[in-house]
Order: sequence, then C-alpha cells, then structure tokens
Amino acid sequence: MSTPTVVVHADQQSLAEAVAAKLVTRIAEAQAQRGSASVVVTGGGVGTAVLAALNGARNRDSVDWRRLDVWWGDERFLPAGDPERNETGARRALLDHVDLDPARVHAMPATDGPDGDDAEAAAVRYAAELAAAARAERADDGAGLPTFDVLMLGVGPDAHVASLFPKMFDPSEGRTVVPVHDSPKPPPTRISLTMAAIRTAREVWILAAGGSKAHAVGLGLSPATDPLEAPVAGARGAEQTLFLLDAAAAGELPPGVAGSDAP
Repeated sequence: MSTPTVVVHADQQSLAEAVAAKLVTRIAEAQAQRGSASVVVTGGGVGTAVLAALNGARNRDSVDWRRLDVWWGDERFLPAGDPERNETGARRALLDHVDLDPARVHAMPATDGPDGDDAEAAAVRYAAELAAAARAERADDGAGLPTFDVLMLGVGPDAHVASLFPKMFDPSEGRTVVPVHDSPKPPPTRISLTMAAIRTAREVWILAAGGSKAHAVGLGLSPATDPLEAPVAGARGAEQTLFLLDAAAAGELPPGVAGSDAP
C-alpha cells in the first residue's frame, strides 16, 4: 500500500475545483494509456461538490466520456431517484450533463430494483457486476474487480469511509461488496465496497472539508491508528493515496505529518 500525501486547499470551494481539475487530468491520462478509465465516486458534500465543479470546468470535455466507467463506493439502500441516494446527487451534479455510455454507469441497486429490499442479494448483484467487468477487462477470475484508476472517498467525523463504520466491519473481509445494517448514520441499510476492494484501486483520494473532519483526518494519517477503530486509516491506494483537504480539515495533522499547500 502507498504512503499518504497530504495537500491542503484554502476552503471547500477551492478544494472541489482543484480535485475536479485533477480528476479530468487523471482520467485523460488513463484513457491515453489504456483506452478507457474507471473511477469510483463518492457522495456527501465534498464529493458532490467535486462533481459539480467538474461539470463547470473549462476542460471538462477533454475527457472522452463514452470511454469512462463510473462506479460507487457505497450507497444508501433506498428507492431509485431518492434524493438521499449518492447516485441521485451524482446524476444531478454531473452524470446527466455529459455523454456517458449508460452501460458504463454502474449504480448500486435500489430497493425498488430486482432484489427488492434484500440488501444481501443486492450486494451480491453488485459484486457480480464488478466481477463481470473484471473478466471483460483482463479475463480475470481472481480478485473479481476491474481496475479502478481513481477511487474517491469522503470521511465522516467518526472516521468512517464508504459505509464502513468503526467496529462494524472486518478489515480482512474477503468479499468485494457487503450489505450494511444498523448504520449509526441514517438510513440504517446501505451497500458498500469492502476495504479489500478499496485497496485495489490504483489511487485512493480521501476528501475532507470542515473542522468537524479534522480529528478523523488526524486518525487516518496516524500510523498508530487501528483501521477497525477508524476505517479511514485503512483506506490506501495501491500506487498513490492522497488526503485532499481544506485548511479546516487539516487542523489536527499528526506530529511529523506535513500538508503541502496547493499551488
């Protein structure tokens, strides 16, 4: 796993705009190298702000949107179109405004989908979709995951990432997707990638804004933190891990960890 790099921006808006610009560049690079790209998006205030900033970016269409796969790191298990679903926010902010191939937009199942309110079956279905994409990409019958070029994660004040909450997940979970029940943050039922799946991404970008996230960010960057207690501490990319923060979220960096100011 990679060692985290910390980049600090002045405020949430400048953070969102900078991450959006960086994402355009990273997608374009991946497409130039391999013909297509794959990203995992996140919900929450910062995640949605990044997508909205990307929609308004001048270089937005340097991405070949038809050759991009979009996945989700987690989802609130609610009916399709519910305003609380991460998919709904992502579509409103960006996805409905660009020329994506619908077959390459991989939304997590909803409660009015083929599995109804069976979150376990819905998680199995999403894992199967990931495995099918992996096989199509490289005839892979092992890890069951396609290549994620960039996987973005928000972080909660309790240090959760995706829908992996403290003391509620097994860091060694061998599955790629799991149902989450009795979430401490509503709604209580969710679907989430596992930590094992997150760690396969080439790059993991952890996004945080606001002073309420500062303690969680500090835990995530401390080598002494147990990922079971603070899942953000276990979220690392295979090649690169970035903590992309605003100044308030960078307020409790551990001793010896320095954040570089954004250019």
